[in-house]
Amino acid sequence: MRSAAVLAFTMLAVPVAQAADGDSIESLVKAVYDTISGPNQDWARFRALFAEGARMIPMRVTPQGPAPALMTPEEYEKRVGGGKNVFYESPIAQRVETFGNIAHVFSTYELRRVPGDKPFARGINSFQLVRQGGTWKVMTILWDSEREGTTLPEKYLK
Repeated sequence: MRSAAVLAFTMLAVPVAQAADGDSIESLVKAVYDTISGPNQDWARFRALFAEGARMIPMRVTPQGPAPALMTPEEYEKRVGGGKNVFYESPIAQRVETFGNIAHVFSTYELRRVPGDKPFARGINSFQLVRQGGTWKVMTILWDSEREGTTLPEKYLK
Protein backbone atom coordinates (compact mmCIF):
# COMPACT_ATOMS: atom_id res chain seq x y z
CA MET A 1 0.00 0.00 0.00
CA ARG A 2 2.78 2.41 0.91
CA SER A 3 4.65 1.78 -2.37
CA ALA A 4 1.49 2.58 -4.34
CA ALA A 5 1.21 5.93 -2.52
CA VAL A 6 4.88 6.72 -3.19
CA LEU A 7 4.44 5.80 -6.86
CA ALA A 8 1.34 8.02 -7.16
CA PHE A 9 3.15 10.94 -5.52
CA THR A 10 6.17 10.48 -7.81
CA MET A 11 3.95 10.49 -10.89
CA LEU A 12 2.37 13.77 -9.79
CA ALA A 13 5.77 15.41 -9.26
CA VAL A 14 7.14 14.55 -12.73
CA PRO A 15 6.21 17.11 -15.42
CA VAL A 16 4.40 15.54 -18.35
CA ALA A 17 3.98 17.07 -21.77
CA GLN A 18 0.92 16.11 -23.74
CA ALA A 19 1.58 13.32 -26.22
CA ALA A 20 1.64 15.52 -29.34
CA ASP A 21 3.61 18.46 -27.87
CA GLY A 22 7.01 17.35 -29.13
CA ASP A 23 5.84 15.52 -32.25
CA SER A 24 6.60 18.49 -34.49
CA ILE A 25 8.22 21.89 -34.32
CA GLU A 26 4.84 23.55 -34.82
CA SER A 27 3.15 21.56 -32.03
CA LEU A 28 5.99 22.34 -29.61
CA VAL A 29 5.90 26.09 -30.25
CA LYS A 30 2.09 26.08 -29.98
CA ALA A 31 2.35 24.22 -26.66
CA VAL A 32 4.70 26.89 -25.26
CA TYR A 33 2.22 29.64 -26.13
CA ASP A 34 -0.72 27.58 -24.80
CA THR A 35 0.90 26.80 -21.45
CA ILE A 36 1.85 30.37 -20.53
CA SER A 37 -1.34 32.06 -21.70
CA GLY A 38 -4.38 32.84 -19.58
CA PRO A 39 -5.23 32.52 -15.91
CA ASN A 40 -4.82 28.73 -15.86
CA GLN A 41 -1.20 28.52 -16.91
CA ASP A 42 -0.08 24.87 -17.08
CA TRP A 43 3.37 24.95 -15.50
CA ALA A 44 3.89 21.19 -15.27
CA ARG A 45 3.28 20.85 -19.00
CA PHE A 46 5.40 23.97 -19.63
CA ARG A 47 8.44 22.51 -17.81
CA ALA A 48 8.10 19.24 -19.74
CA LEU A 49 8.57 21.09 -23.04
CA PHE A 50 12.20 22.00 -22.25
CA ALA A 51 15.45 20.08 -22.67
CA GLU A 52 17.76 19.71 -19.69
CA GLY A 53 19.79 22.89 -19.21
CA ALA A 54 17.30 25.04 -21.15
CA ARG A 55 17.25 28.81 -20.75
CA MET A 56 14.77 31.62 -21.25
CA ILE A 57 16.38 34.95 -22.06
CA PRO A 58 14.47 38.21 -22.31
CA MET A 59 16.38 41.24 -23.54
CA ARG A 60 16.15 44.15 -21.13
CA VAL A 61 16.94 47.80 -21.67
CA THR A 62 19.22 49.07 -18.91
CA PRO A 63 20.95 52.42 -18.38
CA GLN A 64 24.09 50.73 -19.76
CA GLY A 65 22.25 49.48 -22.88
CA PRO A 66 20.58 46.22 -23.94
CA ALA A 67 21.29 43.24 -21.67
CA PRO A 68 20.11 39.62 -21.64
CA ALA A 69 18.51 38.30 -18.43
CA LEU A 70 19.07 34.54 -18.17
CA MET A 71 16.48 32.33 -16.46
CA THR A 72 15.67 28.66 -16.22
CA PRO A 73 12.10 27.66 -17.13
CA GLU A 74 11.48 27.23 -13.37
CA GLU A 75 12.68 30.78 -12.67
CA TYR A 76 10.40 32.09 -15.42
CA GLU A 77 7.49 30.23 -13.83
CA LYS A 78 8.21 31.88 -10.46
CA ARG A 79 8.40 35.27 -12.15
CA VAL A 80 5.07 35.14 -14.02
CA GLY A 81 3.13 32.26 -12.43
CA GLY A 82 0.62 32.15 -9.66
CA GLY A 83 -1.93 34.35 -11.43
CA LYS A 84 0.06 37.51 -10.71
CA ASN A 85 0.79 38.28 -14.37
CA VAL A 86 -2.08 37.02 -16.56
CA PHE A 87 -1.61 37.56 -20.30
CA TYR A 88 -2.51 35.89 -23.56
CA GLU A 89 0.46 35.47 -25.89
CA SER A 90 -0.12 34.35 -29.45
CA PRO A 91 2.04 34.02 -32.56
CA ILE A 92 1.18 36.16 -35.57
CA ALA A 93 3.98 35.04 -37.93
CA GLN A 94 6.73 32.41 -37.88
CA ARG A 95 9.86 31.47 -39.81
CA VAL A 96 11.28 27.99 -39.30
CA GLU A 97 14.76 26.75 -40.22
CA THR A 98 15.98 23.20 -39.57
CA PHE A 99 19.10 21.12 -39.96
CA GLY A 100 19.49 17.59 -38.63
CA ASN A 101 18.35 17.60 -35.00
CA ILE A 102 18.22 21.36 -34.48
CA ALA A 103 15.67 23.98 -35.43
CA HIS A 104 15.27 27.72 -35.13
CA VAL A 105 11.85 29.38 -35.01
CA PHE A 106 11.61 33.15 -35.30
CA SER A 107 8.12 33.75 -33.93
CA THR A 108 6.50 37.20 -33.93
CA TYR A 109 4.04 37.48 -31.03
CA GLU A 110 1.34 39.70 -29.60
CA LEU A 111 0.37 40.02 -25.92
CA ARG A 112 -3.16 40.76 -24.72
CA ARG A 113 -4.70 41.08 -21.26
CA VAL A 114 -7.99 39.59 -22.54
CA PRO A 115 -8.53 37.53 -25.71
CA GLY A 116 -9.84 39.73 -28.51
CA ASP A 117 -8.55 42.98 -26.97
CA LYS A 118 -6.02 45.19 -28.69
CA PRO A 119 -2.44 43.93 -28.09
CA PHE A 120 -0.52 45.81 -25.39
CA ALA A 121 2.86 44.49 -26.58
CA ARG A 122 4.52 42.76 -29.52
CA GLY A 123 7.92 41.27 -30.10
CA ILE A 124 9.87 38.30 -31.40
CA ASN A 125 10.58 34.99 -29.67
CA SER A 126 13.66 33.23 -31.02
CA PHE A 127 13.21 29.52 -30.22
CA GLN A 128 16.17 27.15 -30.46
CA LEU A 129 14.93 23.55 -30.50
CA VAL A 130 16.61 20.16 -30.29
CA ARG A 131 15.30 16.74 -31.28
CA GLN A 132 16.09 14.08 -28.70
CA GLY A 133 14.84 10.53 -29.12
CA GLY A 134 12.41 11.60 -31.83
CA THR A 135 10.88 14.37 -29.70
CA TRP A 136 11.37 18.12 -30.11
CA LYS A 137 12.32 20.09 -26.97
CA VAL A 138 13.02 23.77 -26.32
CA MET A 139 16.68 24.53 -25.61
CA THR A 140 16.42 28.33 -25.55
CA ILE A 141 13.85 31.06 -25.97
CA LEU A 142 15.46 34.45 -26.50
CA TRP A 143 13.07 37.38 -26.93
CA ASP A 144 12.89 41.10 -27.40
CA SER A 145 9.87 43.40 -27.29
CA GLU A 146 8.86 46.21 -29.56
CA ARG A 147 9.40 49.67 -28.05
CA GLU A 148 10.15 53.22 -29.08
CA GLY A 149 12.98 53.08 -31.57
CA THR A 150 12.64 49.29 -32.03
CA THR A 151 9.60 48.41 -34.11
CA LEU A 152 8.85 45.14 -35.84
CA PRO A 153 9.87 45.15 -39.51
CA GLU A 154 7.06 44.35 -41.95
CA LYS A 155 8.84 41.16 -43.08
CA TYR A 156 8.28 39.64 -39.60
CA LEU A 157 4.56 40.40 -39.60
CA LYS A 158 3.76 38.01 -42.51
